[in-house]
Amino acid sequence: MSYKEYKRVFLIVCDSMGIGNAEDAAKFGDEGANTIGHIAQAKNGLYVENMEGLGLGNLGDFMGIHKVPHQLGTTAALREVSNGKDTMTGHWEMMGLKIDKPFQTFTDTGFPDEFIKLFEEKTGRKCVGNYAESGTVILDKFGEHQLETGDWIVYTSADSVFQIAANEEIIPLDELYKACEIARELLMKAEWKVGRVIARPFVGHKKGEFKRTPHRHDYALKPFGRTVLNSLKDNGLDVVGVGKIPDIFVNEGITEGIHTDDNTDGMMKTIELAKKEQEGLIFVNLVDFDAVYGHRRNAIGYGDAIELFDKQLDELMRNMHDDDLLMITADHGNDPTWKGTDHTREHVPLLMYSKSLAHPEKLGILDSYAVIGATIADNFNVENPGIGYSLLDKVVRTR
Repeated sequence: MSYKEYKRVFLIVCDSMGIGNAEDAAKFGDEGANTIGHIAQAKNGLYVENMEGLGLGNLGDFMGIHKVPHQLGTTAALREVSNGKDTMTGHWEMMGLKIDKPFQTFTDTGFPDEFIKLFEEKTGRKCVGNYAESGTVILDKFGEHQLETGDWIVYTSADSVFQIAANEEIIPLDELYKACEIARELLMKAEWKVGRVIARPFVGHKKGEFKRTPHRHDYALKPFGRTVLNSLKDNGLDVVGVGKIPDIFVNEGITEGIHTDDNTDGMMKTIELAKKEQEGLIFVNLVDFDAVYGHRRNAIGYGDAIELFDKQLDELMRNMHDDDLLMITADHGNDPTWKGTDHTREHVPLLMYSKSLAHPEKLGILDSYAVIGATIADNFNVENPGIGYSLLDKVVRTR
């Protein structure tokens, strides 16, 4: 398989790491949200020398992140064109799919009684919860109840999700995953259809001690059309999904899936992949930024996680080959200083780097996350079946 510039592309999604300034943020109740900007203020400055060197500071005013005159990467701020601000919307747009109708949510009402009764009948357990809540708060509220009764803890959020929490010590993982499959089938009904069913296993024996485990599993809708991932796989290229990428795309276009326990583990496994030989895409999602810090409105913890990622980024960059391209981005915002616990509608950063990058550029604000997938498709000479235009001529290599 021939490629134009790069043998491998490492695409890392720092889940929810928005940079503010979305022109349509007011429509989503998010005018003024700025994930990185407000985290930097909360920490009295962010120290991220590697992303700073790539040009992150030139994408906004972020305390502690300098605007460097000679950045090492090509940078852009990406404007989301799909209607939504969730995980699937962002990732699918990256690979060429535009979402015009947002996924259905049950944030204000919980799921209908008819569905809950069917789910209880088919799984043999009752349900408690069934409203929008933080995943840690609902464990404190119902965790002891589940230990006593064996009832499912079910809940939703501002996203299009049905989440099922189960204590691994009383409900086996296999039973939880089977219940999620049942829910996924029931929630294909048009009036109930949601983007994802999520297994949320946890451990612990009393309020204040319940903790989620790394055995989360997402049951998503299949993409409604072909993506760049399909084109890569169909042409014999590697498409390695690290973290929850295989779940987000329901393994469509994925050749290998690698489970991760947390952000640190995800980066360690990505660094190990860099030491090996592939030809194609290594597609990474680092979910802790969103799930552990953004939704829980922990600005300091989020900032610490960004700084740790930046340290690991140094090792990844040192292990990259001359014909590797690194792309760092996000799928939406989740400003931990913002109201509520929802994602926020923001621009996202795009940092592109290679050891052999010829002329780093500042590209300004670009329409659509889909420039990412389009660039990858162009690099590997495969079809881009969706939206987006290539930036490959902005990241050419020295020869």
